[in-house]
Amino acid sequence: MERTTTDYDVIIVGARVAGSSLAYECSKAGLSVLLLDKGSFPSDILSTHNFFNNSLAMLREMGVLDRLLGTGTPTYRRAHIQFDESIIDGEYPEATGEKDCLCIRRTHLDHILFQHACEQEGVTGIEGFRVTDVIMEGDAVAGVVGCFRDGRTERFTARLVVGADGRHSAIRSLVGSEQKMCVPTDYASYVAYVADYRQEGERCVEFYKIGENLAIIFPTSDDLFVVGVMFPLDNHQWRNRFTIDPETALRSFVDIHFATTRSSFPQRLQQSRVALPIRGLLGYDNDWHQGMGKGWALLGDALSFKDPAVGQGLHDAIYGSRVLTRILSATPHWESGWEEMAGSYEQEMESKMMARFQMACQFTKNVPTTEEQSAVNRLIGSSGEATAAFLGLYNYSKEPEDLEAVISRLMQGQI
Repeated sequence: MERTTTDYDVIIVGARVAGSSLAYECSKAGLSVLLLDKGSFPSDILSTHNFFNNSLAMLREMGVLDRLLGTGTPTYRRAHIQFDESIIDGEYPEATGEKDCLCIRRTHLDHILFQHACEQEGVTGIEGFRVTDVIMEGDAVAGVVGCFRDGRTERFTARLVVGADGRHSAIRSLVGSEQKMCVPTDYASYVAYVADYRQEGERCVEFYKIGENLAIIFPTSDDLFVVGVMFPLDNHQWRNRFTIDPETALRSFVDIHFATTRSSFPQRLQQSRVALPIRGLLGYDNDWHQGMGKGWALLGDALSFKDPAVGQGLHDAIYGSRVLTRILSATPHWESGWEEMAGSYEQEMESKMMARFQMACQFTKNVPTTEEQSAVNRLIGSSGEATAAFLGLYNYSKEPEDLEAVISRLMQGQI
């Protein structure tokens, strides 16, 4: 719903998952919102784009799950994981009443969420607007300056400006948010969308870590599977091969490095067809930034980017939008409450997300698997309870200490 004004309660820069979710939540709280994006929808973006079942509950509560499922994107419940010689195979535990997981392409997801946000009372959405600066009143952010695609410039003011504009956030840079943690990845990543890929048995996510190389496969939208491979960033031979001929490199890489998987993954990939251009991500930081200051806040990847292997980015974006809106709603006078709000926001986000952030930091480093860890992996794979506890880490139905307790009982012969 559009408003003919340049003054709002909240300006959100970035209208994909984080921004559109926040616009929806702010609308329900009675706030006026300007939702800006430099791009337009539908459009694609490099992303894991997976929701575990705990996130489907949030999408259902937002009223968009049926529209997302209406795209024909298949759901799944099972994971098949191989760490070297160890197999962990099972269903993700039920979370918040949901059993299904969903890996939906961003061409569908972002468009539907943006449309849904703009349908809400008090939300104005503008596509094709690039923010170039923030407006300051004293030491507080009070709005944004930017330009439309035709060159027209405009100023918009608000009580709060939120950067939901991704891991290279312009807002984060403009407000000078402090980087609190940073763990660079050791990996190069390449992502392909393939058609005619056939899985063995029940539809599932496949994950393989063989030595220093990783592969992950999700069923996704448009009758496709998304296939991601990762290898050490300093392996310039493979990086060059992917640069010269990405499809041939992908097929050769999988044939060579995943031949020892205890599944037919390499053969099934060879029988599939690459449907879209292969894209690469050469190095990234697992990072965490200051989340709020006077007149500004960060959300989603702008706040914290995590290794895609743990698949937590979309959950954290939606969850964070709820936390931020709740804190804003509980504080009637924002102008005198920035420090208290910032403390509450950062504390709650860290309390919720830090364990998975640390998981991502472990995945992102190319550290050989120890004999002890291999033994633990075999132990997890041998027990249905331990497998459920391990998979439950991904959908928040279990915490690391729950898995540790199960492993301890297994080692003591109590299970």
